[in-house]
Amino acid sequence: MYTSTDENGILNNFATEPKIYHAEYPSAEQQKRYIAYGAASILLVALTIFTAVAIS
Repeated sequence: MYTSTDENGILNNFATEPKIYHAEYPSAEQQKRYIAYGAASILLVALTIFTAVAIS
């Protein structure tokens, strides 16, 4: 942490900034996995809605 005082003696504390890095583009395998997760999520939501409609 960086600490300093101004001309009036007021203490100013500044947090250290984290290092910045660029995100890497997902690989083809990760992209396929994301598509599978999305499809499974849509199926789960559709089945939940269908079940709710069928019961009511």
